[in-house]
Amino acid sequence: MLDWVRRVVGGSILGLMLAGCAFAPGTAGSSAKPFTTLPKIIAHRGGTGDAPENTLEAIRLSVEHRADVMWLSVQLSKDGVPVLYRPADLSALTDAKGPVSAYTAAELARVNAAWSFRQGDAYPYRARPVGVPTLRDALHAVPRTMPVILDMKALPAGTQTQAVARVLDEEQAWSRVSIYSTEADYQQTFAAYPQAKLFESRDATRGRLVRVLLNEGCVDAPADHAMSAFELHRALTVVEKFTLGEGRSDVQATLWTPATVACFRQKADGRIVAIAVNDADDYRTAACLGIDAVLADSPLKMVGVRDGMTLPLRCEQAGAAGGR
Repeated sequence: MLDWVRRVVGGSILGLMLAGCAFAPGTAGSSAKPFTTLPKIIAHRGGTGDAPENTLEAIRLSVEHRADVMWLSVQLSKDGVPVLYRPADLSALTDAKGPVSAYTAAELARVNAAWSFRQGDAYPYRARPVGVPTLRDALHAVPRTMPVILDMKALPAGTQTQAVARVLDEEQAWSRVSIYSTEADYQQTFAAYPQAKLFESRDATRGRLVRVLLNEGCVDAPADHAMSAFELHRALTVVEKFTLGEGRSDVQATLWTPATVACFRQKADGRIVAIAVNDADDYRTAACLGIDAVLADSPLKMVGVRDGMTLPLRCEQAGAAGGR
């Protein structure tokens, strides 16, 4: 949950709480704008809803299910090899324990990265284990025509940045890879590589979204060609500061709205990714906002949702902020 400290006046809290009401799908007789393209489907951690996350099996299935983009989590092994894994400890998902950095890449390849993956009451990969793959293995498994987003996990950023950059150099993969991280240090360390395509920092995206939702205006639109990613919906704690104390309000806010999308579209060729879009209603909302891509847990499910939509998509004018 985010903790956004703000002196809130007038209807600002109400505006944040009701942000999800800013869009409604088109209805008969309404003034509507047709959309002729739909958001791309990004396979979150390779498609964590369909297969063990960040494994070659997940990559294989996401390609088979016709995902458009691959999102993979990266950490560094003990011997300095970039590998795919997300949590801080191996015990969260595997049959091993301890941090990724305590194991060599060869040792991680023998860990069952699918140990905790469950389908119904069954654990199908306990009898057929799959290891923690290297970034190099993953790049070989992803079709060269499919874009890849690497989510940098773990610190310090400098050492991991150098190791990832070396792999991207050797695999000639910079042109198909973009870099994302919740850690702002990675924006700084990858800035040393002019060929790197970077998402702006999560702090910058979050701050701009909330300022627009609190009616403070779009005073710091992203630079030209910027890439931004944030959740479509997000639990927030709004803190009001008073002379003698403070008040807290927990809200479930919709962060991507016509107003916030318009702010992020002020400069040329900006790209927006809505995170955690996992059902048909949210996908339609993202489409009618003109969002470029959605991060989804199950490409199998969401590609089916996309394929079931008829183009041109009719949307209420109020929701048609993307201009596609």
